[in-house]
Amino acid sequence: MSLQDELYKETILDHYHCPRNHGVISGATLKQEGTNPLCGDELTLYIKLNNDTIEDIKIEAKGCSISMASSSMMTEAIIGQKIKNAQIIAHNFKDMMLNKGNDYVFNETNEDLNSLNGVKKYPVRIKCALLAWNTLLQSLEKDEAKAQGE
Repeated sequence: MSLQDELYKETILDHYHCPRNHGVISGATLKQEGTNPLCGDELTLYIKLNNDTIEDIKIEAKGCSISMASSSMMTEAIIGQKIKNAQIIAHNFKDMMLNKGNDYVFNETNEDLNSLNGVKKYPVRIKCALLAWNTLLQSLEKDEAKAQGE
């Protein structure tokens, strides 16, 4: 195993054992549930919006190490972001995971996300890594549709 692979493994295990932003937001603006029936991963995403900014985000989750680490990394990447920026980050992450030839590299601010790039070697685990991101996008899209319908 290369030094880079070893560092990525440590990053994933750190987020798995010490998940960031774990919990519930009382009075959350948005709440969305997500599941991955193939692996048994489950999560509930809570988001507090302040106008078009994600002021706070928390996740209650149980699942495999990849799902839990990805969820933790996602919350760190999007907290404090404008909704549109959060969507861009989420789509960039999905592109990284789903496109074999994609060499997308996240900058220093979100560099932990690069550690999940190795998951692509195990196609069955990609859904684990994407669960939180897909749940985030579903939640934001529902909110956007609701706002446009009013």
